[in-house]
Amino acid sequence: MSEEPSWLTMGRELRSIAQIGLTFCRDPFDRQRYERIQELAAAVIAMGAGKADPGLLDYMRQDVGYATPKVDVRAAAFVDGRVLLVREASDGSWALPGGWADVNESPAEAVVREVFEESGFEARAAKLAAVYDFRKRNRPRHLDSIYKLFFICELTGGKAAPSIETTEAAFFAHDDLPPLSTGRTTAEQIHRMFRHAEEPTLPTDFD
Repeated sequence: MSEEPSWLTMGRELRSIAQIGLTFCRDPFDRQRYERIQELAAAVIAMGAGKADPGLLDYMRQDVGYATPKVDVRAAAFVDGRVLLVREASDGSWALPGGWADVNESPAEAVVREVFEESGFEARAAKLAAVYDFRKRNRPRHLDSIYKLFFICELTGGKAAPSIETTEAAFFAHDDLPPLSTGRTTAEQIHRMFRHAEEPTLPTDFD
C-alpha cells in the first residue's frame, strides 16, 4: 500500500473539519473560525504541492454539508479469460469501466450504467469483489477522500463503442495489460479482479 504525504492528509482533514463546522455552526464568530480553517487547509495543500492554485479554495467552498468520502465504482467483466478495459479520452490510458456513483442509484446500478456509458456493453453486477481506499491504493494523489467499489460483472449484450469520456473499448489478457490510468485503475487491482473471477468464492476485499 502507498503512503500519502503528511501535508495532504493534514490538509484533507482540516478541510473536512471546516466543512462540517460550517454546516452546523450557528455562532457568526465560529463561522469565521471555520472559514479560516478552510483557508488554512487550502494553504497547507498548496504549500505541500509546491504550487499555488487560485481555484483550490473555491473548490473546497463548493462542498457543503457533512463531509463524507466520494464513491467510485469499477466493473471487471471478462470474456474468454480477458478483461474489458476502456481508453480514457482525458489521458489516453486504459482503465476498468467506471466512475462516480450518482444520487438515487445503488452501487450495482451505478456500475452497470458506467459500463454501458463507457464501453457500449450491457452488464449485470454479479459480485462485490473489493472496497478500497483510494489514498492507500492509487496514484496520482487526490484532494478528495474516495472509496472505490470493484464489481465482477457479466456482459449481457451490446457492443464495443466509444463515448464522450472514452475513445475505445477492448479486452486484454492478464499478462498483456496496456498503459493504465492509475488514478482510476492499477495493475494490482486488475490482477486481483482476475483472481476473483477465477475463484468466485473468494470473500470481498476491503481496507
